[in-house]
Amino acid sequence: MAERTLAIIKPDAVAKHAIGDITHRYEEAGLSPKAMRMMCLSKTCAEGFYAVHRERPFFNDLTTYMSSGPVVVVVLEGADAVKKNRDLMGATDPKNAEAGTIRAVHGASIEANAVHGSDSVENAQIEIRYFFAESELR
Repeated sequence: MAERTLAIIKPDAVAKHAIGDITHRYEEAGLSPKAMRMMCLSKTCAEGFYAVHRERPFFNDLTTYMSSGPVVVVVLEGADAVKKNRDLMGATDPKNAEAGTIRAVHGASIEANAVHGSDSVENAQIEIRYFFAESELR
């Protein structure tokens, strides 16, 4: 059964012109983009999206970074989409990411690690609704 997940191509990857390579990797892995938009997150929007991390010491740096330039927000659909996308992304720290993963190839640091991906089906549903109306998902 197909499931959906949210991916965000972060400002560092957008600035490096990696959008095409990253979306190609999604499609090659059997994840179909169902909705996609390039946008600039306001600091307030980034704070809302990452609210679960509000008490963490990295919250301000993360939300400042995510609002520092354009991002591409993508809804991906496919069998085991959450796990498949997590595997494609690689470890949070690009230095520890398996060779060939998105973060190993395009990430520069723990913060500038190229992509975000939902960590569970439940969080994917919440994150997708944060950026897309149901009418945009067909």
